[in-house]
Amino acid sequence: MQCHLVGCSTMELDSLREAFDRVVEKRVLSSTKVQEAVDQIVDEVKQVISKMQMMDTDSMDSCDHSSILAELKAKLNEMVPLSQLEGCQKELNVALSKYLKVLEKSFNTDISKAYRNVDFEASTVNNIIANHFYRQGLFDLGDSFVHECGESDETYLKLPFQEMYGILEAMKARNLEPALTWAANNRDKLLQNSSMLELKLHSLQFVEILTRGSRDNALQYARTHLVPFASMHKAEIQKLMACLIWADRLEQSPYAEFVSSTHWDKLAEELIHQFCSLLGQSSDSPLSVAVSAGFQGLPTLLKLTTVMAAKKQEWQTMKQLPVPIDIGPEFQYHSVFVCPVLREQSSDENPPMLMPCGHAVSKQSIMKLSKSSSRPFKCPYCPSEAVASQCKQLHF
Repeated sequence: MQCHLVGCSTMELDSLREAFDRVVEKRVLSSTKVQEAVDQIVDEVKQVISKMQMMDTDSMDSCDHSSILAELKAKLNEMVPLSQLEGCQKELNVALSKYLKVLEKSFNTDISKAYRNVDFEASTVNNIIANHFYRQGLFDLGDSFVHECGESDETYLKLPFQEMYGILEAMKARNLEPALTWAANNRDKLLQNSSMLELKLHSLQFVEILTRGSRDNALQYARTHLVPFASMHKAEIQKLMACLIWADRLEQSPYAEFVSSTHWDKLAEELIHQFCSLLGQSSDSPLSVAVSAGFQGLPTLLKLTTVMAAKKQEWQTMKQLPVPIDIGPEFQYHSVFVCPVLREQSSDENPPMLMPCGHAVSKQSIMKLSKSSSRPFKCPYCPSEAVASQCKQLHF
């Protein structure tokens, strides 16, 4: 049976972590005591073996053997009582049993009840999955997936990311030429995005040349590639030129930040972001975002389905859920308006409306305040009066 982890609240995760930590603690304690007991037993047995080997075997009879072994058995029972080892194991079993119960509360074997029937094209979903593999650099896996699901050639999805990963691999080897070529070819588009990626790449290349000990080559590179940016980025260029003075000891200079390895990592991240942006895609995989957002919203949906099932109500036909689902600000891509009067989020049927005074409420609020547009009403924020016909719909 396949279990699915329900997205837990912070409190539930803390409880799960505490139960796991208790199991680990008991296991370590039990293992330590058992190992100590085993070591003591081994030492005693070795001593007895040595004692028996040192004694004259001709003068020993079976009684001597029996007495020595009986003495060993009594000593071992006295040193490490079996009940002590059983007690440690029992504590471990109790902690493990409690942990399993906590897991059962945090795992749900069936999440299908939170599934909403939505019409979609299988080819679209396949393209999203293939795109995810390609943008992660898993080209062989993406090709296998496309082949096995019977989709047509998806080379157009793969080629751009092959180029991107070729640039990234070169950057890992401290080779900026492919990145600089790509930035130069897309200079106008990068400027439209207000990105200074090309300048940052040239700056990093300048520092690389300088740290190799070639001050003259670095100066020549600056004259060729940094001068075109000087009019708009004078301060940045001046700092780079000051690095020439500290060429032999840049790491100990006031400009040591330029030789930090973090620049390479940050620049690689920015290149990925800009590369995807020029492709018309987000820098994050749509599949990863959808799965992560669904994971966070799943607990609320499961609770909602349970409550509504008890009330014999159907939630799948609703255009808007009766409860909010908080999936974090990282998943919010559009402005959201919540009416201060009704305290409800706006929708297509109840859009935000702008009053003459400049304040905004929902359309339903205006209808209630104006008694269905039959009379003037006061703004909930200020003393200004308005009529429904003067209010205009807002579009975010």
